[in-house]
Amino acid sequence: MADNKPATLTVHDKTLELPVMSPTVGPDVVDITKLYGQGGVFTFDPGFTSTAACKSAITYIDGDVGELWYRGYPIEQLADKSHYLEVCYLLIYGELPSKAQMEDFEYRVTHHTMVHEQMQYFFRGFRRDSHPMATMVGVVGALSAFYHDSLDISDPWHREVASIRLIAKLPTIAAMAYKYSLGQPFVYPRNELDYASNFLHMCFSVPAEQYTVDPALARAMDRIFTLHADHEQNASTSTVRLAGSSGANPFACIAAGIACLWGPAHGGANQAALEMLEQIGTVDRIPEFIARAKDKDDPFRLMGFGHRVYKNFDPRAKIMKESADEVLGILGIENNPTLQVAKELERIALEDEYFVSKKLYPNVDFYSGIILSAMGFPTSMFTPIFALSRTVGWISQWTEMLADPDNKIGRPRQLYIGSNRRDYVEVGDR
Repeated sequence: MADNKPATLTVHDKTLELPVMSPTVGPDVVDITKLYGQGGVFTFDPGFTSTAACKSAITYIDGDVGELWYRGYPIEQLADKSHYLEVCYLLIYGELPSKAQMEDFEYRVTHHTMVHEQMQYFFRGFRRDSHPMATMVGVVGALSAFYHDSLDISDPWHREVASIRLIAKLPTIAAMAYKYSLGQPFVYPRNELDYASNFLHMCFSVPAEQYTVDPALARAMDRIFTLHADHEQNASTSTVRLAGSSGANPFACIAAGIACLWGPAHGGANQAALEMLEQIGTVDRIPEFIARAKDKDDPFRLMGFGHRVYKNFDPRAKIMKESADEVLGILGIENNPTLQVAKELERIALEDEYFVSKKLYPNVDFYSGIILSAMGFPTSMFTPIFALSRTVGWISQWTEMLADPDNKIGRPRQLYIGSNRRDYVEVGDR
């Protein structure tokens, strides 16, 4: 990280020199850590759109070009040639594993997939119609009550064990939440199955009959996990880092991330996109909804288009589209009306001047909901699946933060716009 000629900022009668740092790739960053101490002023940046809150070597996004890298590896290569647990290893440890390292990592994850038997009682405390994300927030936070031997965040081994446990147990917890909502018995994990197949088996098998996971569907699920594994300093990742900065245990931090992900503007976007496609219904109704989307006075918005970061095509969307075509072909529903609506909407978005000028390209949420729905998941499970996918990213970011010598508890400033100082008035005199 090179140092450049400092930036000069004049505030009132003071001229300040602020260091300018250059990342490996991307725009330079002005270091304002001493701005208040030297200049007596803060910066104002709602949504932190121009603020780097940390240094990170995990994920890089170039929204203008449409690039996403995990530890320097393009997402397209990882989705095509790798698999989710190898991506997990890469995100956590920084490098791709050797064969022996991969086998050891897979063994450790596989043999930590079961949860404490008493945790079943937590699920029974929820109503059957509870949203699975409500269950996930509670149960993941409760892991800290069962695994006391991995709560010391100052101990590298504790952090290692907690990381493996979270990656291993989140699919089990998500599947249990799904089964509970259906009134079906919980299905225990199977050590002979790979990560994605094990999750599908826990979700869709029942004790009364044999269930065999289609390898192609497992591969599609694995790809969904990979595409959602990390995405730089988004809202939920920032939440995990902020919670972790206080010294909270890893299970509490991940529960905080899950709670943030639950928001419809974040993890619920794929559910919203699918519901929109179903609302449109058929291809012949698309012009009506396109016109509504262009009408500034109409509250209707096309979901699954555009992205806060990507001002070009979302690199994950192309991969997800290929998976959608493959999954629907395997299941014999290529002519699914929802998919036909999605494809026509995509064609329009890539050709219509309104969409092109505003760079409203289809994003990853546009197709992921179609795939999950085709597999048999209700929309309420879309965000829990996102959460279990993103857990490795959260853990990697949390671990990196704890190892940063500059780490300190997060404490954003504010622009106070309330009343000036005033004196209390007795109730009888008001």
